[in-house]
Amino acid sequence: MSAVEGLRRRCEARLRGIRVPVPFDLDQFCDEVAARRGRPLFRRSVPGLSDEAACGLWIGTDRADHVFFDPGTSPLHAEHIVLHELSHILCGHSGSDAALGTLFPDLEPGAVRRALGRARYTDDQEREAEMMASLIRGRSARTPRTPLGRTTDALGLT
Repeated sequence: MSAVEGLRRRCEARLRGIRVPVPFDLDQFCDEVAARRGRPLFRRSVPGLSDEAACGLWIGTDRADHVFFDPGTSPLHAEHIVLHELSHILCGHSGSDAALGTLFPDLEPGAVRRALGRARYTDDQEREAEMMASLIRGRSARTPRTPLGRTTDALGLT
């Protein structure tokens, strides 16, 4: 099994039991993530965000999750950015505290990360979040097959 296939399978396993609306509705999916976390999730557009970050940002506080995205892109890309950040949440990712500990040795790294509003994810975490975002959107694009559709598929008539 290739590394990409292994990643896809791990992400699909993580998505089991998570309701993805069909047709897709980002508000409903955000509500699903918030319910799973047991706390509010706020989604905000921040013009110019991509000048400072990679188009999106998730900040988790003690009381809520905040997902920010740059509105200066297409609606589909903005949706993917939000799904990528939600995927970090669903995967339980946290930024790397190693660099923060070096820069601010007297402060608790998590507090510094929250104050700076930045997280540094590993490449593996970024790949996982990208795969999850793609799978979430892909799930919603699937339409249930009718019995006739399954029959024509089986007979090779499609």
